[in-house]
Formats: sequence, structure tokens, C-alpha cells
Amino acid sequence: MSVEERQELARVLAAIDLPHPMTDPKVLRRRQIGLLVMIGISVALAAWIGILAVSLPPTFRIDHWQVVWVGLDLGELAGFVMMVWASWKQRQLIIFAMIFTGTLLICDAWFDVGLDAGTPNFTLSLIVALVVELPLAALLFAGARRLVRITVEMVMRLEGVTKPVPPLWKVPLFADGLAEALPERVREAVDKTGRPSQPQPASCLDEHGR
Repeated sequence: MSVEERQELARVLAAIDLPHPMTDPKVLRRRQIGLLVMIGISVALAAWIGILAVSLPPTFRIDHWQVVWVGLDLGELAGFVMMVWASWKQRQLIIFAMIFTGTLLICDAWFDVGLDAGTPNFTLSLIVALVVELPLAALLFAGARRLVRITVEMVMRLEGVTKPVPPLWKVPLFADGLAEALPERVREAVDKTGRPSQPQPASCLDEHGR
């Protein structure tokens, strides 16, 4: 069998053995519930932001300042430790760890700069945020994006698609119909060269019938 025929055969077998997850009624129902919950939370959060904007006092005294900051730093430490372990073991968990830690770093920068505004520590907090925390968060997000794109590229190769990876916002959640996310001109080329028609049974056998 040629390379193209093996790729096509792998796609056919995968479609038989691994049906699309959204064909499961339970998964579809959970998705619908999840969408409704996320929409409800988005609406409630928007309303809550408006309430806070008009009701919060300009100043507030807190008695657990040390616990708050130590807890945030412990979360960042946990994220970095998770990344080290996942990188050592080569696990997909590293993508989650990168996004988790990068988000905490942005929160750290936000609270450092926001809470130190108007104080002698503001300049130092701003420098740390711009030089350390935000660039590191951007690096982690870029690394997570790169790993996701590599994973998508591997799936594309299994589908027989050798074209560049499309933007992530176009990539289907379960990679089903991944070639459809490609630009039209690229998709046409894939249809002509990278996705041959189903191989005939005779092409799967050599002269000895194997």
C-alpha cells in the first residue's frame, strides 16, 4: 500500500472504532447543560461587575493580608512544579499547567500594580510586572499554544493532511473534520493530493495475496 492509501485506511478504521463523542446522547446533554451554565454565569458576572462598580468603597482594611499573598504565591509554585513534572514525564498536563500558572502571574501583576498605586512601592511593582510577571505569563501562553498546535499537527498527519495547522479558533474541539478548518485553497489541494479516495481491496494485497 502506498503512504496515501495507508493514511486513508487509518482514517476509515478510526471512524469505525472511534465514533464522534457528540454522537453519545449523554455527552450531548452534558454539553447543552454546560453551555446554559456558562451563559448564565456570564450574565450573572456582568451584573455583579456593575454592582461592584457602584457599591465598593474606595478603601478597605483586610486582616489576612499575609495569607492572601502567600496563598497566591503557593498557587504559582504549584503550577511551576506541575509543569516540571509534566515536562519530565512528557504529559499533556503541561498545557493546563502553563495556562493555570500564566493566569496566576497576570493576577499577581494586576494586584501588585493596582494595590500599590499611589504608594512608594508603585514603581517597583510596575517594573516587576512589566519585566518579569507579564513576559513570563506571555511565554507560558505561547508555549501552551505551541504544544496544542503540535498536537493538532499530529492529528492532521494521521488524517493524511500535511498542510500548515489552521488557527486554533477554527480547529474543531474533537478534531473531527479537521481538514474543513483549512483555508479553501488549501482544502482543495488536500482533497486532490492528501485525501485520496477509498483504496480498492485489491490494492491492499501483494502478488502472494497478503
